[in-house]
Amino acid sequence: MLKSLLHSFIFIFLISLMSCGNVKKENQQAKNELQERGVSGNYVSDGYSQRDEGYDWVAVMVSELTDTLLQVSIRSRADKKQPTCTLDAMAAKHKSDGLFQATIDGNSILFKFRNDSLFILEDPNSGYSNLNFFCSGGASLSGVYTRISTPLDQNQIDKVVFRKYLNYGNYNFLVEVYDKTLTIEPTGLEISNEKVGHQIEGRVVNAEIGDLNIDGFPELLVYIQSDGSGSYGSVIGYFVNNGKSMSQVYLPEIVENDKAKEGYMGHDEFAIVENTFVRRFPIYKPTDPNASPSGGTRQIQYKLTDGEASRIFVVDKIVEY
Repeated sequence: MLKSLLHSFIFIFLISLMSCGNVKKENQQAKNELQERGVSGNYVSDGYSQRDEGYDWVAVMVSELTDTLLQVSIRSRADKKQPTCTLDAMAAKHKSDGLFQATIDGNSILFKFRNDSLFILEDPNSGYSNLNFFCSGGASLSGVYTRISTPLDQNQIDKVVFRKYLNYGNYNFLVEVYDKTLTIEPTGLEISNEKVGHQIEGRVVNAEIGDLNIDGFPELLVYIQSDGSGSYGSVIGYFVNNGKSMSQVYLPEIVENDKAKEGYMGHDEFAIVENTFVRRFPIYKPTDPNASPSGGTRQIQYKLTDGEASRIFVVDKIVEY
């Protein structure tokens, strides 16, 4: 009897060891598979499979811009009612495997990828985070989304390519892109709140607002990235004229500055940092392939000045590291 129990115990112990080994092996295989396939793709909420029955649903479209940077676009069903959730953001790789972080207007959002699932989470280390902020009707971005292999239902999905609401004091701006048309609609200006439009090539990756010349009125900047391997950046910007109307601000081409253009091959990143407009890009040496710049990084700091016909950005400082 004792011998039989001992044999049973040893058998169960060996099976447990094998199971633990299999779990570790499966986890490693899942990690390797994720690395090989990447995380680009379309992820959907549970309601997507029942969309023909009238269920609401949300989709998360993920594009890998670099090994450490994602573009995340969140859209929802919009064929029968106003869209529930909308978000466009850049998410940077976190030190944890499969984890990316985006910060939008003080809100920190975590994107956790595991196998074919995407988990959108609030950042526990952030002082303030609210995933309801980007949705209406009490909905939230928080949840689990599953990657699909088929195209999204274009008959139901919100057709906006990019949408962002921006606020500065009494002034509000709605930035939208449908197809290749960018529109900026202000509210709160004393004289003219006319919507302006631009035909664009490439895609809008972000829009920001700030007071870049410290005059008490905001500047609005829309960042555009060209299609193709170069990912050349450009900016469409506007400034508020003493609270009455808005006019376009001009950013000179990088090739107009001999020091700034040396080793430049695109892959721009733009940001407003403490009311300063900054452009950053990798530096290419003459023999570098497009995917492997080896000259470090150049950061250009601009200041906003009054030009002959409008305000213009001029290079204030160039730093390389």
